[in-house]
Amino acid sequence: MGKVNKLGFWVLTALVVGNMVGSGIFMLPRSLSESASPAGVIAAWLVTGLGVLMTALVFGNLAVRKPKLQGGPQIYAKDLFKQGSHASTLSGFMSTWGYWIGNLAGNVAMITTFAGYLSTFFPILTSQADWFTIGNFTLKVGNGLTFIVCSVLLWGTHTIILRGMESAGKLNFLATAAKVAGFILFIIVGLFAFEKSNMLPFMAERLDDAGHSISMMKQINNAAVNTLWAFIGVESAVVFASRARKQTDVKRATILGLFIALGIYVGISTLVMGMLDQNTLIHSDKPLIDAISTVLGPIGGKVLAAVGLISLFGSTIGWLMLSAEVPYQAAKQGLFLPAFLKENKKGIPVFSMIVSNGLGQLFIFSTISKSISGAFDFVIVIATLSYLVPYFISSVYQLKLVITGDTYKGDRSRIGDGIIALLSTIYSVWVIIAGTADMKTFMYGMILLASGILFYGPLLKKTRTNRAQQKAA
Repeated sequence: MGKVNKLGFWVLTALVVGNMVGSGIFMLPRSLSESASPAGVIAAWLVTGLGVLMTALVFGNLAVRKPKLQGGPQIYAKDLFKQGSHASTLSGFMSTWGYWIGNLAGNVAMITTFAGYLSTFFPILTSQADWFTIGNFTLKVGNGLTFIVCSVLLWGTHTIILRGMESAGKLNFLATAAKVAGFILFIIVGLFAFEKSNMLPFMAERLDDAGHSISMMKQINNAAVNTLWAFIGVESAVVFASRARKQTDVKRATILGLFIALGIYVGISTLVMGMLDQNTLIHSDKPLIDAISTVLGPIGGKVLAAVGLISLFGSTIGWLMLSAEVPYQAAKQGLFLPAFLKENKKGIPVFSMIVSNGLGQLFIFSTISKSISGAFDFVIVIATLSYLVPYFISSVYQLKLVITGDTYKGDRSRIGDGIIALLSTIYSVWVIIAGTADMKTFMYGMILLASGILFYGPLLKKTRTNRAQQKAA
């Protein structure tokens, strides 16, 4: 890839911010209020912010210390074991598979949220009128039209990306700039409209499905899985490291992007809790629009919906780019089938794009039987747990470098990096335990990860054939 097609610091930063501040900013205020009281939500943000900061520092450090291991945090799994061993290939493949599946599920959350905000202008997207019936299944008009809108957005964005990575990155940058400006205006309005009474009682009771009271610690655990979704994408610059103009830009873009996104998330989620009463917020499909509409009326809601659509479109570009890049870079490392290496004239991994978005289309079928908010809640927990595996592995890999001294000859930062890696590891383990406490969620996550075994056989066969050919040569 020529210098012209490389990604600069600001484009990388926009990818980080754009991918982090996506569907979560629009839907999380509702999900969080359902999971925890205002006190639990704020505590979860603080814990998650610190934990993800440690993880971001790990990503940035590994990008500088191990520049040849490019393609995302899942790639570090293969280097945990002896080079060329079966354990190395298997761990690298399974970590990549989990991360890729998480991306595909995350794309659905992004795209379905776009349809949700589009319903501000086209209310028919939420219509519960019957469209047609086949056997025992009845398709609602709103669900059917939402499915069509989501499919058009998916394949329309696919076509844009195929025209070139740099041009798609610049379009993402413009959308990200527009969203940041819009959210700053929202924060200004929210500061004037904030009602402290809406956050009372500050430590409100939350009940589980059986009607039992949930402790504050359990509320924080529940909210932590959701708040982590807000930070998924912090590794975006690391995934595109091979396309960066300078490797140092990867670390700088990761840290700056994290702090920008953190400020937006904490500010807006707190303000929304003060603009809507807790009951209204819990039952809202469009919490930000409902919040701004209480202050500026329907016009304010439509303006914010327009900003939201621009934001989500930009995020969709970034996430579809990321989803295709993951298996492409893994194939470069021998962790995915060679077919994923196929590129078009613009250097876009075209085969990976087609397969990734084709599978994404299958996930979009969840909109046929679920409401927009129901589809969002279903995929974010599964996707978040899929991401935690490579996050955990990256932290453990950083610990391995610190313990063995690899790349640390005479480097005084070794102790500091070890502390950061240890905190990141502890955080990852904590969220994995919290997220898999629900057996249904645990089983869905395990099924998705285990499904990768079906595709590992062809890769292993190909790897053994290549090794036999190399020995014969």
